[in-house]
Amino acid sequence: MGDSESRKTEIFINGKTRTFDVDDPDLPDWVEEEALASGNFPYRKKLSKKKYEKELYDLQKELVKVQYWLQATGGRVMALFEGRDAAGKGGTIAATLQYMNPRSARAVALSKPTEKERTQWYFQRYVEHFPSGGEFVAFDRSWYNRAGVEPVMGFCTPEEHRAFLKAVPNFEQMIVNDDIHFFKFWLNIGREMQLKRFHDRANDPLKTWKLSPMDIAALNKWDDYTQKRDQMMLETHSGQAPWTVVRANDKRRARLNVIRHILLHLQYDGKDREAIGEIDHDIIGQGPDLLD
Repeated sequence: MGDSESRKTEIFINGKTRTFDVDDPDLPDWVEEEALASGNFPYRKKLSKKKYEKELYDLQKELVKVQYWLQATGGRVMALFEGRDAAGKGGTIAATLQYMNPRSARAVALSKPTEKERTQWYFQRYVEHFPSGGEFVAFDRSWYNRAGVEPVMGFCTPEEHRAFLKAVPNFEQMIVNDDIHFFKFWLNIGREMQLKRFHDRANDPLKTWKLSPMDIAALNKWDDYTQKRDQMMLETHSGQAPWTVVRANDKRRARLNVIRHILLHLQYDGKDREAIGEIDHDIIGQGPDLLD
């Protein structure tokens, strides 16, 4: 990449100004050393691949049972996955849906709204993707774009942001009242971990599509995103539609505990409680308690 397209950035982090070049093939030592522990992550080693694959296999067998149960009963499941860029939303959704029938288990990842959609009720383009009977739908980002990305990047007005936060609790209460099994996950990562994942994407030809110009533009807006995240949690976390926060520096632990959480909250036929295992409360919890 030429100098005219350089993505080298000065970042103020942990009381120091650091130079971060996402395109330099060598990851800076200060990122590598701090990534896993960033954001108060409680573990100093990732879960082993062998243990992860064994536990994931057991959980995915349970998810297949969930799908049969939904088809038999007409039940509906909807899960929102939110978090900063590179938090692991897409990978968690992929692990969840991997062995479910795609005819009735699907991911929704919407692009920016069209000119027509901008004239509609804000929630309208999301509602058309809600689950029908027997379906399991996972949103890779959702209407909560208006709680974080849009106000931080200037894509909505302060008035639109305030109106959104006021409307969300009633909107989500309607979802719950209609007997949809509704989950909201916030995948939380530390700042150095985000930088590491950006670097991985920029230097892997199979992942470069994941790194957008907006990701680079947001590198120095960490605190702005944090403020909007905390406001979102305060105003949209409720007993009926709670936020489940997941410490996601270790993708393996995050995925396992997200799936466990879903399985434990569904009363499906043939449920194998032993196979599901125990929630790691250092990784996942309700509300903002696990946020850095």
